[in-house]
Amino acid sequence: MTSGFIRLENEGVGVIVDARGAGLPRVLHWGAAVGRITDADAEALARALSRQTPPGTLDAAGQLSLSPQEADGWSGRPGMQLRRDGVVHHARWVVTGVEADDTSLSVSAQDAASALRLSVTIRIERGGVVWVQHALTHEGESDAEAVDVDWLEATLPVPSTTDTLLTFDGRWTREKRPVVTPMPAGATVRQSRRGRPGHDSPVAAIAAIGAPRWDDGALWGVHLAWSSDLTTRVDRVTDAVTLIGAGELLRPGEVRLTPGDEYLAPRAAFVHTTAGLDGFAHRVHTWLRARPQHPSAPRPLVLNTWEAVYFDHDPARLAALAERAAGVGIERFVLDDGWFQGRRDDSTSLGDWTVDRSVWPEGLGPLADRVHELGLQFGLWFEPEMISLDSDVARAHPDWLLHNPRHLDHDVALSWRGQYVMDLANPDAYAHVFSQIDALVTELGIDFIKWDHNRDLVESVHAGRPGGHAQTTAVYALLAALKSAHPSLEIESCSSGGARTDLGILDVTDRVWASDSNDPVERQDIQRWTGLLLPPELVGAHVGPTTSHSSGRTTALSYRMATSLMGSAGFEWDILSCDADEAATITRFAALYKELRHIVHSGRVLHPELRDPAWRVTAFVGADAAVVVVATVASLEDARAERLRLAGLDPDRRYRVRVRREIGAAEYGWIAPEWFTEGEIELPGSLLAEVGLQLPTLWPLQAFVLHLEAL
Repeated sequence: MTSGFIRLENEGVGVIVDARGAGLPRVLHWGAAVGRITDADAEALARALSRQTPPGTLDAAGQLSLSPQEADGWSGRPGMQLRRDGVVHHARWVVTGVEADDTSLSVSAQDAASALRLSVTIRIERGGVVWVQHALTHEGESDAEAVDVDWLEATLPVPSTTDTLLTFDGRWTREKRPVVTPMPAGATVRQSRRGRPGHDSPVAAIAAIGAPRWDDGALWGVHLAWSSDLTTRVDRVTDAVTLIGAGELLRPGEVRLTPGDEYLAPRAAFVHTTAGLDGFAHRVHTWLRARPQHPSAPRPLVLNTWEAVYFDHDPARLAALAERAAGVGIERFVLDDGWFQGRRDDSTSLGDWTVDRSVWPEGLGPLADRVHELGLQFGLWFEPEMISLDSDVARAHPDWLLHNPRHLDHDVALSWRGQYVMDLANPDAYAHVFSQIDALVTELGIDFIKWDHNRDLVESVHAGRPGGHAQTTAVYALLAALKSAHPSLEIESCSSGGARTDLGILDVTDRVWASDSNDPVERQDIQRWTGLLLPPELVGAHVGPTTSHSSGRTTALSYRMATSLMGSAGFEWDILSCDADEAATITRFAALYKELRHIVHSGRVLHPELRDPAWRVTAFVGADAAVVVVATVASLEDARAERLRLAGLDPDRRYRVRVRREIGAAEYGWIAPEWFTEGEIELPGSLLAEVGLQLPTLWPLQAFVLHLEAL
């Protein structure tokens, strides 16, 4: 058992913990690594940070523990709330074990009155991401009283000099809208109660000194790796340190611990950087890319059939669509909604994952075989967590619905898009869904599943209790089981677009669909802010039709392609309707994507700051090359535009800068510098970073792609 002071450091991030005494350890510092310090230095630090000496408002008050409570003299939101026999239980934790190494700490403590054991782990993993996880185990005798867990949240302190808070909001087809406010006073929470994070998910709570910037500034943030209801919290009380944290949002009675039970709270990722939002993203991207399951093969160029055919499935037309896709260089063909029994619109048949023989008389085998013959991967759409009342499975098993059985017959408000939720925590329902998907993956050689989730959970009831937690853990288990049974299978998380793009779902999936909007103007910001957590290789970004079905906006093909290039690219468009010029452009784009994707999907993502809010610039910088997408979302303020300065390059090397016009030329007016019109220039990295390139005066909704190669 370790005691005294514990110092964790990894990749420039440090945590200093005071584990003296019987109570839970206290975090003295989380932020930049401070190097080697002695126990005497740590003890002096504890004194330097002490709140008060007796007599005072609360004689025992000191630094806050790993789970701050009222007994710590804490007036903010408690780190946990427990109930016994309906009454709040104030635990008194006695530490029974502390184990630590250079990068991790594990603490175990017991509360004699409730027979609960609390376990807390802190790990600084790749990228300097600090992961905090709590668990509660009931170790009482068989007749011991049950304990209800109202919440169990991870928290860490941040400097009280942080004065700005960044969270997120949004809606369908406009996800990840940043919300920047002054640091709120008191104990403040943002919550999601949708059974999924939601289009309006707070995503993270990021405390900053000054307004958050992409290229500079100190930030401390937290994200909960959980795909259901959640709470993000900030506590800015006047007589203690500031805390940020996050945890699962539990309904009353949802988690009740009886002897032998354990509640493992979702992991919370805490991220500190002094390099602004790009530094924040770089830490999380580094962590994700270091995972053993992170996709390592080149991300294939996709054609998804949804906006090409919707529910109008015709085998011959879809085979022709696959043939056209192969001809222009596409690598993955995904058959979307509408292929299963009775599914001619979105009102029926969810849960009956059998092929509709009235539309596909020979099944999907001939299409899958043809797709594979063409050298493409074959993907198929499912919505496994949902069930339609008009389905064979619902008629046979009405008890498989994750809803309050007392209200289902007469409360139509529980329906959403004509669909309900399948209770996957029911072992029989789980087995049904697994067996149907497993059989199709085996039969058809499915390479990829688009896994959709098109509604919120409302009054979810499982075994008489709120069912959100059990449903989410069952979904994770189902995804993991399918991937275990089919190791080469890739799965995309789609939830009406970007309503479930958290780090929890990415433990068991390989990509997310960032939004149901393929409008590239909306996508510029959706992808930018989705990228705060996820690197571009994990973010689906498709070229949609000329006029967007979600916004009615018409945009140039070059603009749509430049935006798609910024992620895991693809098409959601009836390319059979394209004319010869459009088909040739698609072919050139496919070749360009394949040439540049290794840079985009492995480089550091940077967002050069420009004053004019009409610009959107995203750079992907590797060791020897970079790709930069320059776009406008409105008209520019100045006739002579700003200079584009590109950070992250080697200042001592020369770079050839080329405008890649395979996708078409961007339109501009008034001013266009020689390097842009000629399409190429060579400059040292130092000049590109410090002086920059004069930008052309692009028209609104125009974009071009730069390719930099070190010489």
